[in-house]
Amino acid sequence: MRYNKLGHTGLFVSELCLGTMTFGGTGEMWSQIGTVQQADADKLVARSLEAGINFIDTADVYSGGQSEVITGQALKNLKVPREDVVVATKVFGETGKGINARGASRAHILEGVKASLKRLQLDHIDLYQIHGFDPATPIEETVRALDTLVQHGHVRYVGVSNWAAWQIMKALGIADKHGLARFESLQAYYTIAGRDLERELVPLLRSEDVGLMVWSPLAGGLLSGKYSRDQQGEAGNRRSTFDFPPVSKERAFDCVDVMRRIADAKKVSVAQIALAWLLHQKQVTTVIIGAKRIEQLDDNIAATQVQLSADEISALNEVSALPPEYPGWMHERQGANRRKQLVEAGRG
Repeated sequence: MRYNKLGHTGLFVSELCLGTMTFGGTGEMWSQIGTVQQADADKLVARSLEAGINFIDTADVYSGGQSEVITGQALKNLKVPREDVVVATKVFGETGKGINARGASRAHILEGVKASLKRLQLDHIDLYQIHGFDPATPIEETVRALDTLVQHGHVRYVGVSNWAAWQIMKALGIADKHGLARFESLQAYYTIAGRDLERELVPLLRSEDVGLMVWSPLAGGLLSGKYSRDQQGEAGNRRSTFDFPPVSKERAFDCVDVMRRIADAKKVSVAQIALAWLLHQKQVTTVIIGAKRIEQLDDNIAATQVQLSADEISALNEVSALPPEYPGWMHERQGANRRKQLVEAGRG
């Protein structure tokens, strides 16, 4: 297991992060994702820690807060020293009937962190993330509210999830201008079959030294190897009941065809190749893996041992390449000579 710095901090997190969206199963949507209860959750957390994973991610809306409850109890049951684990959770989604029980307002953030700390049975949260963009709340209000939590010691670092590049850059500018705690991470969807964030978000993350946490690295199971053009998976599986995130099936199956050839040659699973491709991307800080069974978790963990050759990376990049889009294709054309100069100077 390798460890990477989280954004512009001195905090190191494992290259794999245990996601707990499968914990609980409370509610119609969450029951389709996973119904892992306390005993099995304890085993999954224990196995993750044993493998060197020191990073756990949850959210206040997962199973109506039950995921946080189970996660916190697992850490307590296993007697995990607080300094040995980095716990991340998120705020934004609807947590009650009241009109203000949602969003990224100061009111909801301050109420949300208290509730999360109670459910997790912790005195602080290592990484507190805004789960989505709130069109009703000024970005400055959100940034200042998060800084308050850092100053009070309830939260160590702050991050964001599912924001656009301009929104993150605006938040970073506000934090820099006023000396406030800044976003140190972005949690975003990224797979070999869904590389859209490479257009605007990845250049931003590199420029501003913001970490990248990848969610749904197997595209909701579509890249697990269980699916192909001819085999759409068994009835009752996650993709048949909860077809998310949206993915171009043809594009995904093109990728699976190439990944399967590489997986067969290495005698590993297709899922391990999909995860290994992400782990080979320099911009990735950690990949969030979710599991319902120990065998599934072990298979994902084994991806950290898969080494891809330059030829294999090239083949995977080629089949998954994004179609040219303006202004990217113009930047590519106009900047060619300057990039050549950088390479010649040893800076490329």
